[in-house]
Amino acid sequence: MTAGWSAMLAPGRRGTVGVLCGGVLLFAIDTYVTASLLPSAIVEIGGERFYSWVVTLYLLPAVVASALTGRALAAWSARRAYLIALGAFGLGTAIDALAPSMAVLLVGRAVQGAGGGLLAGLAYALIRTALPRELWTRASAAISAMWGLGLLVGPALGGVFAEAGMWRGAFLTMVVVTGVVAVAVPAGLRRAAPRPASPRTRFPLTSVLLVGGAAAVLSVSGLAVSGAGVSARGLLVAAGGIVVALGLLVALVVVERRPGAARILPAATFTRGGPLGAVYVTAAVLIGVSAVEAFVPLFGQRLGGLTPVVAGFLGVALACGWVVGEMTSASLNRGRAAVAFGPWAAVAGFALLTVTQTSGAVVWWAVGLLLAGLGVGMAWPHLAAGAMASGAEEGDEGEGDRASAAITMVQMLAVALGASLAGVAVALGGSDVAVSAQLLYGGFGVVAVLGAVTALRARAAA
Repeated sequence: MTAGWSAMLAPGRRGTVGVLCGGVLLFAIDTYVTASLLPSAIVEIGGERFYSWVVTLYLLPAVVASALTGRALAAWSARRAYLIALGAFGLGTAIDALAPSMAVLLVGRAVQGAGGGLLAGLAYALIRTALPRELWTRASAAISAMWGLGLLVGPALGGVFAEAGMWRGAFLTMVVVTGVVAVAVPAGLRRAAPRPASPRTRFPLTSVLLVGGAAAVLSVSGLAVSGAGVSARGLLVAAGGIVVALGLLVALVVVERRPGAARILPAATFTRGGPLGAVYVTAAVLIGVSAVEAFVPLFGQRLGGLTPVVAGFLGVALACGWVVGEMTSASLNRGRAAVAFGPWAAVAGFALLTVTQTSGAVVWWAVGLLLAGLGVGMAWPHLAAGAMASGAEEGDEGEGDRASAAITMVQMLAVALGASLAGVAVALGGSDVAVSAQLLYGGFGVVAVLGAVTALRARAAA
């Protein structure tokens, strides 16, 4: 059973929810704000040839930091770990605000990514220790909703400051908000359960290197098919990179399955017949297919004849469906049904998008995007809560931390993989934008079917 939404805002809990949501919102806003102000920043500090690396050098540290969330909680208290994450994020943001050159901006982005990845990883880990179990699903939905809010606030914040010729002001604003969240941490996380003393474990170096390597290869793959006029060589590099990254992730599974291995994933992930492995795969599929969002404005302008502003709002349709889906789903005590049905709703949305691209029927595009987003949002909070519950059942705080932190790590890797696959699909269409759109939506619809299959096992954890 899950408690009502009012229980989330009860005295002693609203501070916890506010702090955890605030940290994720900072990370989400920063993910989107930079894209809207970067053109203005380049005019002042130069470095246009490193444009794409601004995202790459943000994502890689975020993936690695999220993978080490359990390690951070083993070394520090919940409040200290969260303040360290906020400190790293704030420092990186301040470096960005003061950057005199692109090289310095890239350093700031890397520091930001490390802090943001740790904030996102801690959010799920601390839900488990700071809130009662009956609130885990709703808390997961609230935290995930911050990504939808970030998609709305980020571009607007960056656009306003860039339009005023004050792009640094967006970063300075975020430094201030980071400080506000930090002030609330001592009170907000005072209910986080104290951790019992645990024996020191080996650092999972091999696993961290494999995760970081996969993220790095996927980032480079994305760069190979970014921009216009993608060459055959770029497509080959991108496709090869995806294969290599998947190989590294398979190697990660092999390494983590070894008895006595220093791991970043909980042991229950590899239990034969257990649902946790399927939970992570289903979550990865649903997050990965949401990468289509980046290309919606392009298709809206070139195929639908929309203005840039209207096309941008069309791109928000998937995020809106996601938020509505998760908030509605988290309110119902139907976790297993939501996990089973959600991926199929996404499949239906992508099917509708695929068959309507050549018609210019923008209304149907919006319906398809909303439906796909609803499918993702419907399943997500139950998958996240199921992962946390599976880790808690092990009776080991370290295992619980790994299970919770892995949610963010899987999310970050899925974003990188989805972006690379989307870039390849669009590039394969060449100069025919309609074909590119059909390849993207149709291909991701097929990927969503994989999520529907793995959800049959994952629903046991909901």
